[in-house]
Amino acid sequence: MNKKFLAFATIFTLTVGSYSSIATAETHTVQEGDSLWEISQQYSISVENLKELNNLDSSLIFPNQQLKVAEKGTVYTIQPNDTLSDIAAEFNVTIDELMAWNDLTSDMIYSGDTLVVSGSGDKAKQERIKSQKETNKQTQSKQTQSKQTQSKQPPKAVEKTLTMEATAYTANCNGCSGITANGTDLRSNPNLKVIAVDPNVIPLGTKVWVEGYGEAIAADTGGAIKGNKIDVFIPSKDDANSWGIKTVTVKILE
Repeated sequence: MNKKFLAFATIFTLTVGSYSSIATAETHTVQEGDSLWEISQQYSISVENLKELNNLDSSLIFPNQQLKVAEKGTVYTIQPNDTLSDIAAEFNVTIDELMAWNDLTSDMIYSGDTLVVSGSGDKAKQERIKSQKETNKQTQSKQTQSKQTQSKQPPKAVEKTLTMEATAYTANCNGCSGITANGTDLRSNPNLKVIAVDPNVIPLGTKVWVEGYGEAIAADTGGAIKGNKIDVFIPSKDDANSWGIKTVTVKILE
């Protein structure tokens, strides 16, 4: 069943590219086993924004519940040779507004990515619309289903299965270097799937599958990570806090 329902207004072509107005909010139908964190990762939105969009007081959700996962606004597809300055001038906004609406930390942009170019309240300003080079909705749906399957279904080549307590951490905390025990720079590579382990239980460099997280590499250690405990790396501090403490199945891959 398709879990995403979108309604688009007419798409206009401009001299510097193209943009479309999203006429209605994008929604997600909660499935059995879904969590707010997993949904936030699927739609590139923070857990806090999901709660605000849906007036939720807690992280408790139910199967078949309809959740808003995007606010309406105007979206522009970045063209080759575009700059933030060009786009700001085209849409009569400031560079600072573009950076705030899209959660940008620099003026570096890439062809094929999308930008919110019209504010629609504080929520839209907080949300970053990530790269969407595939315009075919059917292809996008298959990619989404593939990501869900990867995080919920273990791979076939499994050497050992463990039940472990899982917490989450981020590379951007006070005093954190962002460098793992094996030398991986998580601040420069925020999309890596990495877990901290007790090397006596799971050796560093081991490929694993973690329930609710997906395939990852055991690349880090921690003072509190002893025995059957792991720490999963999540780039966002808010999302890492939302992970909490979970009992998960961990598959040691061959």
